[in-house]
Amino acid sequence: MRGKITAYKVGEFFMQRLNGFLDNDVSTFDNTLRVNDNFDIIKRELVVSGKRAVLYYIDGFIKASSLQKLLIYLTEANGFGDGLPGAAKRFADEKLPDVEVEISSNVNEIIKNVLAGCCAMLAEGFGSEAAVIDLRSYPSRETQDPENDRVIRGARDGFVETLIFNTALVRRRIRDTALTMKYISVGEKSQTDVVVAYIEGTANKRYVDHVITQIGDVKTDALAMGSQSLMECLARGTWYNPFPRVRFTERPDSAAAHLLEGGVIVLCDGSPEAMMLPTSIFNFLQETNDYYFPPLTGTYLRLIRYVVFASTIFITPLWYLFLMHTDILPEWLHFVIPSDTGKLPIIVQLFITELALDTLKLASLTTPSTMSNSLSIIGGLLIGDFAVDSGWLIPEVIFYMGFTAIANFTQSSYELGYAFKFFRMTLLVLTALFSIWGFVIGNILILIMLLSATEICGGKYLYPLIPFNGGALLRIIVRHKKQNKDKSS
Repeated sequence: MRGKITAYKVGEFFMQRLNGFLDNDVSTFDNTLRVNDNFDIIKRELVVSGKRAVLYYIDGFIKASSLQKLLIYLTEANGFGDGLPGAAKRFADEKLPDVEVEISSNVNEIIKNVLAGCCAMLAEGFGSEAAVIDLRSYPSRETQDPENDRVIRGARDGFVETLIFNTALVRRRIRDTALTMKYISVGEKSQTDVVVAYIEGTANKRYVDHVITQIGDVKTDALAMGSQSLMECLARGTWYNPFPRVRFTERPDSAAAHLLEGGVIVLCDGSPEAMMLPTSIFNFLQETNDYYFPPLTGTYLRLIRYVVFASTIFITPLWYLFLMHTDILPEWLHFVIPSDTGKLPIIVQLFITELALDTLKLASLTTPSTMSNSLSIIGGLLIGDFAVDSGWLIPEVIFYMGFTAIANFTQSSYELGYAFKFFRMTLLVLTALFSIWGFVIGNILILIMLLSATEICGGKYLYPLIPFNGGALLRIIVRHKKQNKDKSS
């Protein structure tokens, strides 16, 4: 990312300054960057007009054509300054054609930018300063339709692993000077570029400041897993609560819409997704498709999603509870009672099926894409058919667990699906142990977990239900048509 330089610690050097003697400064850079030990850290020496210059850069971060143009231009320049204060700045202003050039005397700042992909230039006549030239061209893939949040209609671009491309995708959709992108460097060793984006005057300033402070205070060596590592650094002390505290999106249009609604997004270099803050349990059940259809269709799809996904947590525990109390079931519900319970207890069958479904998921994730679909379908059919024929499982168990597995895909949050899975299994265990009272206790436990859950930066997880906001709650349940502003007003 191209951002403001900030000082940091590199090895044993801290706030070290260039001393103005080229040989000494070159020795410092050679030792700190360990040029002789790293094949990809390039040291390029040249002599122009009788004065020496040294370039440091990382191979693979700079296009060869851009560097060649710079070298051709430098060899045609007359000298590298007169050694007086400000010589490097004057040379950059008058003779360096690159768009982004910064002058610095801080060794740590310069080295940080070299490691980030810039080219550092030391020269006789620059005195105790060096020029940092931004010639970066990060390896990146083309934007494409996100796998986890596809739409029938709408944009087909998605975030990629290069931060500057992701910020441009958001800027393309919000051409407003109020759109603000704050740069933060996180990780003592990785120095990962992180951007907090919000719209000034629309987002809650107190919340924005809190998010920036929280991210700035993160103490870690590296964000190895990008956004996920950052989320885990921010989410402390709630490992026992499975509800996801952050909503991720790979879609720039969804991120832009969240900003326009007063939200905050966090972009992390190396991660093809954005963290959307603040978030609530209701936000996870909204999909981009809802907004690419007319309001009536979008509302229908949203309501179906609420009902179907919520049923995944209760359908198997309720069915098992009915089987435990067949004597009190009304006659019209007797069809749920299986004619044959199989060779294993029903509760064991349900848990075996839960584990089998996860096994198929794991297998499909590690299977080559050309075979994954066929593996999931054929594997599920063969195993299910064999389990029924051998008496391990009964058809009713296959049906209810199959419905649960399919219903989980009505929303895109993998974490929320597993949160509901854990609570469903807890409900099953408590129901098996304590019958109706176990089912009641399980529901109370779920309610306690919902009430105790908080968004990672302090937002209300059940908003707009708690605290209650009728208008906001109605907008979540019913897809409204966006009204145009009255230009005459």
